[in-house]
Amino acid sequence: MLFAIDEINKNPYLLPNMSLMFTRIVGLCEDTFGLLDQRHSPQNNYFNSINYYCGKQTTCDIQITGPSWMTSVKLAITSRILKIFVGPFNPNLSDHDQFPHVYQIATKDTCLSHGMVSLMLHFGWTWVGLVTSDDDQGVQFLSNLREEMQRYGICLAFVNMIPENIQIYMTKANIYDKEIMESSAKVVVIYGEMNSTVEVSFKRWTYLGAQRIWITTSQFDVITNKKDFSLDFFHGTVTFEHHHSEITKFRNFVQTINTSMYPVDISQCMLQWNYFNCSISKKSNSKMDHFTFNNTVEWLALHKFDMVLSEEGYNVYNAVYAAAHTYHELILQQVESQKMTQPKGGFFDCQQVASTLKTRVFTNPVGDLVNMNHREKQCAEYDIFNIWNFPQGLGLKVKLGSYFPCSPQSQQLHICEDLEWVIGGTSVPTSVCSVTCTAGFRKIHQEQTADCCFDCAQCPENEVSNETDMEQCVRCPDDKYANLQQTHCLQRTVSFLAYEDPVGMALGCMALSFSVLTVLILVTFMKHNDTPIVKANNRILSYILLISLIFCFLCSLLFIGHPNQATCILQQTTFGVFFTVAVSTVLAKTITVVMAFRLTTPGRRMRGMLAAGAPNVVIPICTLIQLVLCGTWLVTSPPFIDRDIQSEHGKTIIICNKGSVIAFHLVLGYLGSLALGSFTVAFLARNLPDRFNEAKFLTFSMLVFCSVWITFLPVYHSSKGKVMVVVEVFSILASSAGLVGCIFVPKCYVILVQPDLNFRQKYKDKLHY
Repeated sequence: MLFAIDEINKNPYLLPNMSLMFTRIVGLCEDTFGLLDQRHSPQNNYFNSINYYCGKQTTCDIQITGPSWMTSVKLAITSRILKIFVGPFNPNLSDHDQFPHVYQIATKDTCLSHGMVSLMLHFGWTWVGLVTSDDDQGVQFLSNLREEMQRYGICLAFVNMIPENIQIYMTKANIYDKEIMESSAKVVVIYGEMNSTVEVSFKRWTYLGAQRIWITTSQFDVITNKKDFSLDFFHGTVTFEHHHSEITKFRNFVQTINTSMYPVDISQCMLQWNYFNCSISKKSNSKMDHFTFNNTVEWLALHKFDMVLSEEGYNVYNAVYAAAHTYHELILQQVESQKMTQPKGGFFDCQQVASTLKTRVFTNPVGDLVNMNHREKQCAEYDIFNIWNFPQGLGLKVKLGSYFPCSPQSQQLHICEDLEWVIGGTSVPTSVCSVTCTAGFRKIHQEQTADCCFDCAQCPENEVSNETDMEQCVRCPDDKYANLQQTHCLQRTVSFLAYEDPVGMALGCMALSFSVLTVLILVTFMKHNDTPIVKANNRILSYILLISLIFCFLCSLLFIGHPNQATCILQQTTFGVFFTVAVSTVLAKTITVVMAFRLTTPGRRMRGMLAAGAPNVVIPICTLIQLVLCGTWLVTSPPFIDRDIQSEHGKTIIICNKGSVIAFHLVLGYLGSLALGSFTVAFLARNLPDRFNEAKFLTFSMLVFCSVWITFLPVYHSSKGKVMVVVEVFSILASSAGLVGCIFVPKCYVILVQPDLNFRQKYKDKLHY
């Protein structure tokens, strides 16, 4: 205040030939300003009060009040003097109907809650406590802060509404202390006035050793004296302060001020401040008589403090200039209207002074715009400070960054990159309810807890999360799979039973080898078609069986290689039809054996049926039934190309889906019924007398065939992917090879190795013998 007055009085362009002066200090809180004409006042009356009564005429002076708004309210009720409130902006004082003589110089905190939330987001603080005063301002701030925090997913760990009444507060102080000390929140927002119960709480937590990051406003600045500072308590104090330019001349003014020039003893004010904060000399701590100074130099030597002007001090500085500009404007109006009816330095029309004051818009000496009309929308910038404590106990505000609410959202918050905290180092303290869920995990919220409290669970199979604290994992597309950490999806490799695979190559070679072997057997039978062993049991049926078995071997090749729609359809239909032909041929051969040997005295009709090849009709009839089943299958639900992503990790196996599982089992069941019928008939005819009776061979062949396919079913249904294909191909080859081996290999042995046994006459001679 003294610095502003001194600066104004030295300015020849503001209040020329006038001196601004304060007339009194009431309770070290309220100050009254007036004007003195330098040309007519003797030097020894320079600081005389001009707020005096002269008859019925008084000057209209301006009073500075603050920082407590309650004090200003009391003064506003008891006094009609114009007042400039220098504390934080209070909406209650903006009601000019209720407080017509009070004007505020501070900037509105319209974006304070959003700025604090932006800071929390920047440092990842999602679990935050709040301490605020239990009044209208505190409730409004709580509402604004809660709304902003919910918008960005930040949770309130606790809310302490501190009552204004000290007696009520003391009855609940232990509850507030316990909540602070036991809460897991390491960041606490404190919102309240200086010299209030909120500050009392702050002091209590000092002595309790609560290590927190305290986010405060500039009006609740920390006291930077030696005793109050300790690394144990100030884990980090972050203050939001309205941006203002630095007053470079202020430091020199404070260091060189001569207190004897002013109507109050500034040294005594400083002395009392230090006495009540117990921070000066250790010579004595009981009597104030021991603490007298001739000037502030001695005081400064004993007490180091930050020379940067606080926001309250800056508000006082602007308030003095607002008063000066108001007086200056009124003087100019008087000069222009040539109505200098009032004495110089006195303005008796308070309504005119008030009207001029409330519309003042001016630029102060450091270049900042000051607007007394708070009805206009303001976009105040904030400076963010961190309190540093050095080994000698010096508390210093270090600028962390700035907040520009009117900038684009991505450019609103600026934080210094080389930030260091008071605890040392550049690592940012954390304040979260739950440990961050890393990539590969998702959050599972706990019941009856805040959204910020959760457990972490690994993503389900084939789902990933590539960010921290994800609510849900993302499923990988079918052509991709999750890596082992489940942080991102990898491209699947396409796999199928290829000829290049060892298994595919082995099965293909087996199919071709058995096909060639069957062809050689067919050629051998055709070459020796007139021998008894070939002619017995209907050689035509033997040719049909051999040809069908060749196709059975070859149809297994449809299962190897890259599947397509055509091969998927042909796989099951060719398998079903050719095996039906083969099994029905075996059935026809067993019927032929029965008809030839069971009918010892056949009648003319039975003899004619056997001669006409009646058993051969079984083949087309049985095959036709299978064709109807396969046709129905293809019409209703045909096989199609499918992709199996479950069988092998990281691979997409391309297989042929059967389509209708019921149709597949009907085809297979029909084959089984034919095989069972052939086995039964052959088993009954196995001991019939004849050298070339193949009933035993047919019995063994059907036994092998049924054993293979009975084993196939459980193995097939318990396997996946390529294994299913391998099992089916192997079953086709094994059952076909069983038929070839059991029926035709013994006959080929006789034809090629022991041809002397291939004669009916020789057999008859041995029989008669």
